[in-house]
Amino acid sequence: MICPHTARTPTYREIVPTRDVLTKADLAELRRSALGTANPLGVAADLAEAAEQGRLEDPDDAGDALTLAAEIAEIRARPEAALRYAEQAVAAYPSGDDPRAGFARALRARALFRAGGQDDEAMAELTALRPLLLTQPDAPAYVSAALDVGGRSAIAETWLSEAADSVLNERATAAGSATSTSTATDAVVDLGPPDAPGVTFFLLQQRHRVRRNLNLPHDRQDDLADRLETQLVRRAGERRDAESDLLFWPRAEFDSLISQHPALAEVYGPDWDAHRGRLETELVRLRGAGQAGLGVFGATVAGLTAFAGRRDGDPTDAGVRAGYAAEVSARPSARIPWPPERNDSCWCGSGLKYKKDCLPRSRS
Repeated sequence: MICPHTARTPTYREIVPTRDVLTKADLAELRRSALGTANPLGVAADLAEAAEQGRLEDPDDAGDALTLAAEIAEIRARPEAALRYAEQAVAAYPSGDDPRAGFARALRARALFRAGGQDDEAMAELTALRPLLLTQPDAPAYVSAALDVGGRSAIAETWLSEAADSVLNERATAAGSATSTSTATDAVVDLGPPDAPGVTFFLLQQRHRVRRNLNLPHDRQDDLADRLETQLVRRAGERRDAESDLLFWPRAEFDSLISQHPALAEVYGPDWDAHRGRLETELVRLRGAGQAGLGVFGATVAGLTAFAGRRDGDPTDAGVRAGYAAEVSARPSARIPWPPERNDSCWCGSGLKYKKDCLPRSRS
């Protein structure tokens, strides 16, 4: 879904320079910035044209490009264009049951509501999407948003409540608990990692928002939603604290580190792409908090091992890693400034331009 853009209004070509082919990175950048361009509807038309003419680097991105076009048109109150793009998007996915098609189908329902006189067709589309509330983390948001456009927020609350009951009762049963609603809301919910919480979390959070907008009284599931959000915020803070050393492990070093110390995948990421993404996200957060002169610090497995040996400690220990990070950050030669210019080489050393590599990682 589109992220609002709040900085100076750029032109489309400032975001995506003239070229014959649009890449995944281009689409990610447009998803973040399209509404801030001088002509968002022109961006939507260009996206649809690129999909129609086969000017996407990855042909499998056609559905996503058309979905983005439909979202832009729908937000800009052009239901006819939104409906056309959404129907093209659904057709571009391998099948109507493709998980990625759900948002496009919800946009189609929104456009049908806005066009007037087609409420029954819109409700039929959303009813078909209802099972996704149990399986897709983003479905509660886009299904309930579409129902709200059609003036059916009360139906959204009913659907979300029934889905939440179903998920929580299933978890309670699996845990060997009684299956009453009151017991189910106290069942242990697996939040998942802080940067990718699971279906139950998003389902409960969206239900909580819808009920709040409807001025409904707080209930047990609302209490659970609040508790889970508090847990997630705390865990995200703990992870940020663990990663605040800003140690950067080049690819070969990262592979060696995780091979020797698999437990550190929890701290630095399960793979090198995730590691770079976590650092980019943290750097963006620090800049947003007003910090200047940011950078990462190149680390080596040999350096960490030697430091741990001098301290008679374990390389996986948080205190040892913090000490090693302090030692490395004191060396000017180890510092890699951030951020580079969009067209400069990426800070991670991949050889790609920053705008093509790590820049989109904090925005996906």
